[in-house]
Amino acid sequence: MAPPAQGPFGAAPPPSQGPMGGAPPPQGPFGAAPRPQGPFGAAPPSQGPFGAAPPSQGPFGAAPPPFHPPPSALPQPQSPTGNAMPPPTYVRPPPVQSQPQPVQGYYSGGPNPQFPPVRPSFQQPMQNMPPPTMGPPSSYSNQPAYPTTGPPMGTLQSLVEDFQSLSVSSAPGSLDPGVDVNGLPRPLYGDEEPAKVLEAFPLNCHPRYFRLTTHTIPASQSLVSRWHLPLGAMEEVPVVNFGSAGVIRCRRCRTYINPYATFADAGRKWRCNLCTLLNDVPGEYFCALDASGRRFDADQRPELSKGTVEFVAPTEYMVRPPMPPSYFFLIDVSVSAVRSGLLEVVAKTIKSCLDDLLGYPRTQIGFLTFDSTLHFHNFKSSLSQPQMMVVADLDDVFLPLPDDLLVNLVDSRRIVESFLDNLPNMFQDNVNVESALGPALKAAFMVMGQIGGKLLVFQSTLPSLGIGRLRLRGDDVRAYGTDKEHILRIPEDPFYKQMAAEFTKNQIAVDIFSLSDKYCDIASLGSLAKYTGGQVYHYPSFQATTHGEKLKHELSRDLTRETAWESVMRIRCGKGVRFTTYHGHFMLRSTDLLALPAVDSDKAFAMQLSLEETLMTTQTVYFQVALLYTSSSGERRIRVHTAAAPVVTDLGEMYRQADTGAIVSVLARIAVENSLSDKLDSVRQQLQLKLVKSLKEYRNLYVVQHRIGGRLIYPESLRYLPLYILALCKSLALRGGYADVSLDERCAAGFSMMILPARRLLNFIYPSLYRLDEVLTVEPDMIDGALKRLPLTLQCLDTAGLYLLDDGFTFLVWLGRMLQPELMNDILGVSLSNFPDLSKIQLRECDNNHSRNFMAVQRALRERDSSCYQLPRVVRQGEQPREGFLLLSNLVEDQMAGTSSYMDWILQIHRQTQSS
Repeated sequence: MAPPAQGPFGAAPPPSQGPMGGAPPPQGPFGAAPRPQGPFGAAPPSQGPFGAAPPSQGPFGAAPPPFHPPPSALPQPQSPTGNAMPPPTYVRPPPVQSQPQPVQGYYSGGPNPQFPPVRPSFQQPMQNMPPPTMGPPSSYSNQPAYPTTGPPMGTLQSLVEDFQSLSVSSAPGSLDPGVDVNGLPRPLYGDEEPAKVLEAFPLNCHPRYFRLTTHTIPASQSLVSRWHLPLGAMEEVPVVNFGSAGVIRCRRCRTYINPYATFADAGRKWRCNLCTLLNDVPGEYFCALDASGRRFDADQRPELSKGTVEFVAPTEYMVRPPMPPSYFFLIDVSVSAVRSGLLEVVAKTIKSCLDDLLGYPRTQIGFLTFDSTLHFHNFKSSLSQPQMMVVADLDDVFLPLPDDLLVNLVDSRRIVESFLDNLPNMFQDNVNVESALGPALKAAFMVMGQIGGKLLVFQSTLPSLGIGRLRLRGDDVRAYGTDKEHILRIPEDPFYKQMAAEFTKNQIAVDIFSLSDKYCDIASLGSLAKYTGGQVYHYPSFQATTHGEKLKHELSRDLTRETAWESVMRIRCGKGVRFTTYHGHFMLRSTDLLALPAVDSDKAFAMQLSLEETLMTTQTVYFQVALLYTSSSGERRIRVHTAAAPVVTDLGEMYRQADTGAIVSVLARIAVENSLSDKLDSVRQQLQLKLVKSLKEYRNLYVVQHRIGGRLIYPESLRYLPLYILALCKSLALRGGYADVSLDERCAAGFSMMILPARRLLNFIYPSLYRLDEVLTVEPDMIDGALKRLPLTLQCLDTAGLYLLDDGFTFLVWLGRMLQPELMNDILGVSLSNFPDLSKIQLRECDNNHSRNFMAVQRALRERDSSCYQLPRVVRQGEQPREGFLLLSNLVEDQMAGTSSYMDWILQIHRQTQSS
């Protein structure tokens, strides 16, 4: 399956559901199975946590060194792993009289108490490596390294034996004794795009634009049934103008000519690589062939030598003349918006972007403000100042003016700037608490309907008047854990989806900026963005002093990033396969045509792939993604990505060619969509079941011939998949229940995960953690290279350290309890004794080297990806409850709130893969 592409105009789609079948989902780390039974029966405790099979002794004669748990300031809940096994972090193995030096097979570098970010090397076990040391036990408390009580001796001895027999290995038959938490695979280098694909198929488009979940295609349905992971895909460019020859396409399947097309009959015919039809070559496009049958001009023609190309579309590709880029702003001016400072930030940001809006000098712009009434603004160029007209009838909305509500920016620039300068003061005394968002949307549609464009909605309170009014339902605790739980995560009123359909039909994309300090039903409002190719921005408890910079940056990028207008996208496949399901923000116009009123490089799409034939008859399958769009300059273009993948009969080859980033991107989208029709607990169990089935299938390939025994093995290509799925289960969109995440934040996270490109999605669910106090003394131009990612566990945190957690949306700055006061004051610019409330502190660059370098770190991280602005938030060790929901909930490798630690998760997956 191919993952969504990530080019400036979106990422191709990834596959969705795997072969879940009807098997009951296992009770994963989030299940509610009775403790004595676990998800796989009631094996006696004496048999260890890995089922009823006697634990294998492996090649060792003595137990490995004791496993040291990470120090923690919080009480650790019991792990819900099978057989009610106590978490291994709490077990002290019995003393061993004679113990051989363990052979470590996980790190290519030496051990370090802080888990240095080194790449795992599974094929070359390192000999004579000393056992890993752990962080100082006193980092968080004075409690002993181990609890004073433990499980019964029979269970303990069984657990020790299981630790002996468990090995995490990618090389079948390798002998890796014991489990070392330091050696578990961690994606400390982020997403790795599959470079080998371009080596095998150099004419493919870059994986940044189109990635398959496995860069092979199964040759039969039986192979598909054994591949339990998604099969699907995810989506600078040379411009080609064919002139009088017209765009060259297959006359049967409509594929665009590409590097994999072949030529025949001395160059007078070309064969389509998707459907194999032989097509005529237009006379204007003819070129002779060399002895190998290749055109002499192939290297000079981008469409015949590059996997990504852009064609200039002739007039027959236009339903109407290209429309100018249009921006219409729908701004809530109720009392909550006024008091939060929203109007001032929005007005100043829009004004600062006027010179950079796309489409100059054709750009159109307009504004409508609303509270309990609708305020239209006349920007006719001949006026000395804008005129405001109020419509109070919300049941029968009409336009007070037929024209001049959406105007040319060049002609009316002076009037528009005057309006933006006065906007904060126009409503500064407003005490109206109502919101007529629904009628305002209908009015905006009436203004924009003939032209299309982008509608930006700024909403600061729950819609309360007119059509589309919503009720407070986010605190319905009774629904959680029941079959009705998912209803809270879907739109309550069909009005918003109906409006989205009308917007899409008229080429209007909607972006939602939610800036409320209370519940505002993102589940309903977000459907406007979901079905129009738009985006949801959520700023909980918005205050201009705190969130102003983030809103300014993200609104500026939304207004100025290169955008494809009036777009449609279609993905074509070769013989024997087809895309069946699509995931992302779009409206499906037909079975394979995605309507996208506006699309940009910050969004990705995913598709699921299925076989149409029981047995594939071709050796290579080709894919082509085509995006027909209008550029901001008014030119109609077609962007085309072409890729090829070999057909294989070996399941092992599918595993070897698997792309973890693409797989996780697809699974995340499937999980978010499943959460709209099922309980969160069931969604998490489905993710776990997919992982277990895939690893069990891989194990079955090697367990007999290589005598794997009790080891857990998985392919090198999927070494990070267990951790990513654990992180996905603990993500903002899927974790916990009512008390863990607010309903609006959960829904907003789900909308974000549906559009994020693979690299950003992986960083969102498994954030980057850095220690900063050790790099603030280096030269400013060397800071970026000095940053080293750390595993997401409390064990990596030193009470004397300064840390930064980056999930792509937020910077969390964590101050250790023992951090030097001088350094802390330099960073914060204020003494904590004079500023005890860290939730209100604003990080500014101060006149000292520590502060300058600290701000340089933030700039360096933001420059890596400018699509979002990370809002800095400061928390100090022991500051509850903020430390819990800001930091600890992001340490996905630790055990908390009824969820498994990374080690528990691996043991649980191991046990389930061994079960029959």
